[in-house]
Amino acid sequence: MHRYFTYKGRLLGVMATRRALKAVLIDLSGTLHIEDTAVPGAQDALSRLRQSSVAVKFVTNTTKECKRNLLERLQSLNFDIKETEIFTSLTAARSLVEQRQLRPLLLVEDSALEDFSGMETSEPNAVVIGLAPDQFNYQTMNDAFRLLVEGAPLIAIHKARYYRRKDGLALGPGPFVAGLEYAADCHATVVGKPQGRFFLQALQDMDCAPEEALMIGDDARDDVEGAQNSGMLGILVRTGKYRVGDEGKINPPPYLTCDSFPEAVDHILLHLLHQT
Repeated sequence: MHRYFTYKGRLLGVMATRRALKAVLIDLSGTLHIEDTAVPGAQDALSRLRQSSVAVKFVTNTTKECKRNLLERLQSLNFDIKETEIFTSLTAARSLVEQRQLRPLLLVEDSALEDFSGMETSEPNAVVIGLAPDQFNYQTMNDAFRLLVEGAPLIAIHKARYYRRKDGLALGPGPFVAGLEYAADCHATVVGKPQGRFFLQALQDMDCAPEEALMIGDDARDDVEGAQNSGMLGILVRTGKYRVGDEGKINPPPYLTCDSFPEAVDHILLHLLHQT
């Protein structure tokens, strides 16, 4: 059950049972940084958020590199982040594969393989696909197709349409997942954002219910809509992959749209910490 109110003339939906904010989930690529460049002011804003009463966790669909490499990149940009605070779609994908006792054909970049170390991959009976430009060639995609038409499950680490690089927008894994679905007449199991299970897994060890949490990200569908469908609040930032009008592509719209992560933190500290 929802109640609705307006903020700067926009209709917003918020859970009627909303309680004081306890946790903030933060997207990484496009929200805190773009490749090797930090969003201006993001480090200081994160520090200010940490000084408040809320817990923070970093949730990402990034599949181009393992968690260790991602952490090193963030720390080199002077972000105060610990490995245990990062929850990735690679982690969630590995968990699903292990639960189902599958032997995956891994369509991921070599830099991400570390997060699947020790997993049996001989004679594969499943296809796991992430953002893997070096793997998206005819032969490898055809190998995946042949497994799928024989009944192997297709697991998409995520299905984002595109993301932001320093040189502009770039295709995400979504178009390649869709191509395999079309060719093999199958449907992928999507693991990462915007799946509700992903957000709930991220909150599990934070002693926090969805109505006590908020998500900040640059993707209206995967970050904000996914979080709000899970019972959280969602703040969309106009950095990274954001394009004008994105906030109007989801219903209900974002709780708030901000120019950047620092502005989102300002709003949280001023308006959300003592809500009952």
